[in-house]
Amino acid sequence: MIKQRASCILASLSLAAALAGCGPEKNGAEQASDQPNRAAVVTLSGASVKAIGLVTEKVTRKPFVHTFIIPAKVTANQDNEAQVGSLVSGRVCKVFVKTGDIVKAGQELMLVEGLEIGEIKAGFLSAKANLEYQKSNYERQKKLLEENVGAQKTLLETLNEFQKARAEYNAWKNKINAVELSVDDVTGDKDSLAEDRNSGTLAVKSPLSGIVVERNVVLGQFIEAATTAFKIVNLNSIWVESQIYEKDIGKINGKAPADFLATAYPHEPLSGKVTYIGQVIDEKTRTITIRAEFNNANGKLKPQMFGELRITDENTAAALTIPAEALVKIDNADFVFIQKEDTSFEKTPVTTGGAQNEFVEILTGINEGDAVVVKGAFYLKSELLKSLLGGE
Repeated sequence: MIKQRASCILASLSLAAALAGCGPEKNGAEQASDQPNRAAVVTLSGASVKAIGLVTEKVTRKPFVHTFIIPAKVTANQDNEAQVGSLVSGRVCKVFVKTGDIVKAGQELMLVEGLEIGEIKAGFLSAKANLEYQKSNYERQKKLLEENVGAQKTLLETLNEFQKARAEYNAWKNKINAVELSVDDVTGDKDSLAEDRNSGTLAVKSPLSGIVVERNVVLGQFIEAATTAFKIVNLNSIWVESQIYEKDIGKINGKAPADFLATAYPHEPLSGKVTYIGQVIDEKTRTITIRAEFNNANGKLKPQMFGELRITDENTAAALTIPAEALVKIDNADFVFIQKEDTSFEKTPVTTGGAQNEFVEILTGINEGDAVVVKGAFYLKSELLKSLLGGE
């Protein structure tokens, strides 16, 4: 009986101890959550404020011009780009240039030989000779009639033949022009290689001055009229293309000023202007193509180079702005320090907008009249981080 009572007492004590252990004790996470969050305020002594040269400035609204800074790529100006080939079929018998050569407008790039070329030249020369004969015959009959020797009927007949010959000549002239031949190319009037030119060869010429960036033919190759033999690009003027978000389309007009800073030349900005804003928005990115044109007379910029395109919004508006050095980053977020008392400064998260010179637009986080630290913000950031690390 005594033994049984002792067992009951021990069981009761064990239960009480278990209940007591589950009551007031908390795990580590709960304890941490009960601790008050440390306020993001840095308090300095008056001597420290003076020693670091800390300066505050009251935030006001000022005229602000938005500048969009977006990644961009250099492309060739399509107005100064040409794909060159023969307009008739034939075999390449001479090539005068190679990739990388600088050529001038009208310079010969290659010679193409073919039966069709010979037929066109022969037809033109025949029409030219017939025109000269019929013209001479008409003028002779006209002179005879003036001397009362010729007949009116004969004059009308020779006039008719002359007009037919002139029409035929113009038709053949249009044919040689269609394959980029001139009268001089066929007749050899201004060509030292007249005999060669009067044969079945066609001189393919560059339509513009520039650099040969592609050569796709070799000697003896047979080419069709659709073959692109050369690609010529003039880089004196280049395009820079980028993408802007749909929400910013209304802030940029078709002739807005623009600057381009190439990655290869970070200290040599170029000034130009926007020349084109696309008409179709990308469904996935919600962006639209924007293009600016720049002078590249020194030839430094090459197609496919990368850099930054900076476009200025010409609509000036008042905005809350602070010096760029007042802005600090902590964990990839933007903050400023606002003065609460003479020596107390509170870390305040902000949302930034555009940038202009050395100033940054602030969209949210501060109000007009707040005293923001504009010099010494980095020191306050260091002190704040030290206090947080010390607390941990």
